[in-house]
Amino acid sequence: MNLKYIYRLSGVALLSVFAWACADDKYEVPTPKRAFQDDCLKRSVGPNIVNDTMMFAYAMALPADMGKIVSAQVEASIPGATNPNPRIATYLDHRAYSTDGGGNDKPVQIGNPSITDGGVTKVTFTRDTFAVTLRYFYKIPQAARGQQVNFTFSALDSNGETVSMNMGPYQISSMDKVLNLTVADNAAMYISIADMAIYTAAQAAANPDKIDLVYLYRALVSQPPPAPVRTFGHALVAPANDPSNLPGVTLPAGVNKNTKLVKTLNLRDHNLNPANQFGETFIDDVDFKNVDMSTANNFAINLKADYGTWVETQDGKFRAFILILSVDNTAKNMKIGIKRLQMF
Repeated sequence: MNLKYIYRLSGVALLSVFAWACADDKYEVPTPKRAFQDDCLKRSVGPNIVNDTMMFAYAMALPADMGKIVSAQVEASIPGATNPNPRIATYLDHRAYSTDGGGNDKPVQIGNPSITDGGVTKVTFTRDTFAVTLRYFYKIPQAARGQQVNFTFSALDSNGETVSMNMGPYQISSMDKVLNLTVADNAAMYISIADMAIYTAAQAAANPDKIDLVYLYRALVSQPPPAPVRTFGHALVAPANDPSNLPGVTLPAGVNKNTKLVKTLNLRDHNLNPANQFGETFIDDVDFKNVDMSTANNFAINLKADYGTWVETQDGKFRAFILILSVDNTAKNMKIGIKRLQMF
């Protein structure tokens, strides 16, 4: 399995000059360039998924005696998603930030809120500025699914000179994801991978061809014989399974898919559970294509928090990864997150 492990950078100083010297060499302070300069860093990590946000830090600097910076802009090769609420859309922040002793961002406004026209997002400065780092947030649109996107960052000074740099290309994932779904025994217990949704029995009866999995909780422990002892607990079961693995469940008419499942332990995908504290592990498109489903069952029992299941629908059209975020034996429910890739 080609899982990608990506670790967040602790910090990067943009527009800094570094010098390395051998032990026998004399160190000399580098001479700063007397020129309009810029640099850029992609701060977001992991796969770039539609409806998520890519984040960049764009830095620019000009010696104070050579003028001032008057504007900055970013042009995306595929226009980012828009929204009436600018904080959940594509925008270039019009504020610079410093960090206080507690690690909190302290904003300083240096321009008007950004204006986006097609693929171009621009901030016009309203105060004298010689050096600043602005944050750019690109809300990934549906139009970018499975495509590559490039960005051109640029700034203009009061002398009419510009600096610019290109970032990318960045591959946009074909995956979908959904967070914090709650499946409940004898209630919303039917899972549709195609819809990435949870249905009640009545809803499943109205959409039987959509149902891939049934959730149930049973406080059952098998006693030998047969061996070994098995705890049922929280389970995901294909509707076509033997009724012994669906104890007490009467399936709605037409709910009969034979879905494949492979249970995993400790595969904590960071997109599905950003709160995990065990590093940043991400399942990407290639992992769905490479996962071995030859050992699959059509049920996964005794599921617990941080367990997961690879899923393949009966027709092979979709593969998914379901991460168990939490379980509740008393309420007989389970909170899950789902990533899904359409295979054809």
